[in-house]
Amino acid sequence: MANEVDGSKRNREMERVLLNVIVALEDSQKGFAEFGEFLKDDTVKRYFLAESLKRAHFRGDLEEQLHLAGMADIRKSGTVGASLQRAWGEVKSKLGASDHGLLEAAEQGEDAAKAAYKDALSQELPLPIRQLLSEQQAHVLTSHDYVKAHRDGVLAH
Repeated sequence: MANEVDGSKRNREMERVLLNVIVALEDSQKGFAEFGEFLKDDTVKRYFLAESLKRAHFRGDLEEQLHLAGMADIRKSGTVGASLQRAWGEVKSKLGASDHGLLEAAEQGEDAAKAAYKDALSQELPLPIRQLLSEQQAHVLTSHDYVKAHRDGVLAH
């Protein structure tokens, strides 16, 4: 009986952790797609749109793990902070913000994804889930560095 309770508690904790990452990925996916629409640099624009698709793929992988663990209904909606971040990016773009300003806003939004992965990997999770999260985190960190490098390389207007 104690093992069932411990197993159930671990399962709920895994669900909480993965749902938190899924919400961050959803925010990130939307942010990359929306900011990508307004970027003037075609290379960075293509990168943002491809990164949006990558985040959707990551979400799907995590949702599949939750389904395998028995969670049938995964409800998610982006965080208020990320929605405000994207809205600010839209306002800046409509007011003629430079790519630098948009990249700066996108980088700030990505900090939430980095934090979600850091929190998730600080939890006790089954090895396959931990490996999946570690691989995804490595990509998110590389992507964050790419956005930051391009932001630093673009002159602010």
